[in-house]
Amino acid sequence: MTTDQLPPPEECTVPGFKAGAIAAGIRYQGRPDLALITSEVPATAAGVFTTNKVQAAPVLLSRSHLTGHTARAIVVNSGIANACTGDIGLQRAQATARIAADAIGCPLEEILVASTGVIGMDLPIEPVANYLPKLVPLVRPDGWMDAAQAIMTTDTVPKIHMVRSRLQDRPFTVLGIAKGAGMICPDMATLLSFVATDAAITPEALQTLVREEAEHSFNRITVDGDTSTNDTLIVLANGGAANQPIADLASPDGERLRQALGEVLLDLAKKIVADGEGATKLVEIRLKGASSQAEALRGARTVANSPLVKTALFGEDANWGRVLAALGRSDIRFDPNRVQLFFNEVKLVENGLSLGEKAENKASEVLRQPSFSITIDLGEGTAEESVYTCDLSIDYIKINADYRS
Repeated sequence: MTTDQLPPPEECTVPGFKAGAIAAGIRYQGRPDLALITSEVPATAAGVFTTNKVQAAPVLLSRSHLTGHTARAIVVNSGIANACTGDIGLQRAQATARIAADAIGCPLEEILVASTGVIGMDLPIEPVANYLPKLVPLVRPDGWMDAAQAIMTTDTVPKIHMVRSRLQDRPFTVLGIAKGAGMICPDMATLLSFVATDAAITPEALQTLVREEAEHSFNRITVDGDTSTNDTLIVLANGGAANQPIADLASPDGERLRQALGEVLLDLAKKIVADGEGATKLVEIRLKGASSQAEALRGARTVANSPLVKTALFGEDANWGRVLAALGRSDIRFDPNRVQLFFNEVKLVENGLSLGEKAENKASEVLRQPSFSITIDLGEGTAEESVYTCDLSIDYIKINADYRS
């Protein structure tokens, strides 16, 4: 199912799961800022988190709780990241989990928590204590869009995607929501994403699947080169589809679930880049012909993170020299005299040399589109990787200059 084919919010459901949100006044006023996702039964749970050495309290707590491989609920607040808050922050993350566990009637360890917002501010526990118990009976099967809106910070649109398919001739669903617009860089960036499926899968297989598919989606995007303290991707699988639990990811059912989860995660990842703070363009940086996958990825990331490349994209300037200059400092092996460069299908550079003004004019037309690709062919080998980025606009500076105001 493509993004354009996504059904209306009331049809976005996963059997056995509920979601919802409430305005708790944690930092924002007059808008939902506390979200809850619940499973009717303990669900198999897996996740990946930020690689930043500075990790928020909810990351530490959820990472610990996931060692049990099951969860009943995820609690998410927006506005305050509960990061760099010391023992108090961890105590308040634990208190949030305790409040949810008591209201739902499950063990504390089956509650996962996540936060997003300003770093360094203490999370007030009073709004959580007052509103989270009220939220528990309000969650509903079609409440996913409400949850997606509640976890937004500088996002301009909620991000949700769903895939329906079949396992062993049984229908199953994978549905995910995400937030993220700034402090986005590969290695799990300032993003939160929560995915639910009614497929049955073993804990070991789910953790492997989540880690591998995150690598090919959320770890292939960048907005500004900064990695957050709070990045969290959690996937819950409640087994409601009643398929034989998937243990072998190479099996037909394993591949089918991988395809569905992969589509959801990649779609959400692209939505995050397209909604990058101040962004006007979604751009795929595709590097092919590299000597190895590692070099292909490193080269693509260097170009995707280059401020000069990104500002040229915003200015709709086909300044291919900035692309080659960024590639040249990526410390990968290539001969500049063999490089070819394309904007979509328009070839700008052949054997390291410009193809002239006519080609640049055609490339400038490509740059006026909201979404396009830049393909770099090194001619060194067969390895290929893609990284998704956006332009760097004046609005990005404005948004981040007064984010805490």
